[in-house]
Amino acid sequence: MSATIGVLAVQGDVIEHVQALRDLGVEATALKSPEEVESVDGLIIPGGESTTVIRLMERYHLDDAVVAAHKRGVPVWGTCMGMIVLARSVADLDQRSLGLLDVTVRRNAFGRQIASAEVALDIPALGEQPFPAVFIRAPWIEAVGPQVDVLAQHQGYGVFVRSGTVLGTSFHPELTRDRRVHEYFLSIVRASVSRREAIA
Repeated sequence: MSATIGVLAVQGDVIEHVQALRDLGVEATALKSPEEVESVDGLIIPGGESTTVIRLMERYHLDDAVVAAHKRGVPVWGTCMGMIVLARSVADLDQRSLGLLDVTVRRNAFGRQIASAEVALDIPALGEQPFPAVFIRAPWIEAVGPQVDVLAQHQGYGVFVRSGTVLGTSFHPELTRDRRVHEYFLSIVRASVSRREAIA
């Protein structure tokens, strides 16, 4: 089953996500308009600076487009800053987010750029082999809602979560050669496409 994945091209590792998806033989495209968001089967919001990105999303009505896509059943995945944009709330900050992922996140929780690191992360949902998780000015998850599954933790905090068709990762899977998180997201996308086709 074919699927098209869009990567929101406001800021961050857009090219890296597109390449990771193409490595897996998946059609991937960078999205810059609400109309383009309407055409994809799955959506990735990459890393960047969350206050800047949310302002740009509002200016170009991409925020409403992402929420509408989620309501249509389109799976959404936020990496690092993207997870902050999807969160219900941001700890100790009056910062707007989309509220699609029932978590409270803390920005730059693992430290500034100098504290960036690659960590061998245990993620049972991906198999026994640890995942090389790249943390760069990464947030952590301080609280999760009852419908959120914590798939991985680091230093006692959630760093990979799922709620239905919404994923959030504190780290950057697109910066490694390991494509298992992208494959995991694609499995959610394909299941969603199958459900929507069955209903149609």
